[in-house]
Amino acid sequence: MRWILAFHIICMVAWFAGLFYLPRLFVYHASSNDSISIQRFKLMERKLFYYIMTPAAILTSFFGLWILMSNWGWYQSQHWLQIKLGLVIILWTYHGYCGYLLQCFKNDLNQKSTIFYRWFNEIPTLLLIGIVILAVVKP
Repeated sequence: MRWILAFHIICMVAWFAGLFYLPRLFVYHASSNDSISIQRFKLMERKLFYYIMTPAAILTSFFGLWILMSNWGWYQSQHWLQIKLGLVIILWTYHGYCGYLLQCFKNDLNQKSTIFYRWFNEIPTLLLIGIVILAVVKP
């Protein structure tokens, strides 16, 4: 089971790396005016989202569910886990919204400012803090 936990953590780190970086790319993309930069950001964003973030998110969830199923009876009574899973649902919602924003940029329909993306970039940090505290401290 330690191997499954290790893969869960590795995938989670990769997922969060993407969640931290993609909104930062959005900041720079939103402030770009030349077509070369815009095309470069579109390519970087697409590859990050589809080739790194989404597979890492799926594998994180897969390994997390594997851990849950290994001791379902005990996990059912853990209130910290219920809160953690709620934060993971919010994280998946954030991930999905990143995909929506990616499509907006792809179709040159972005309406948000760089300031929005700078604040938007902080959300995964708050979720990470909550998820790690719940998983480690188990209050």
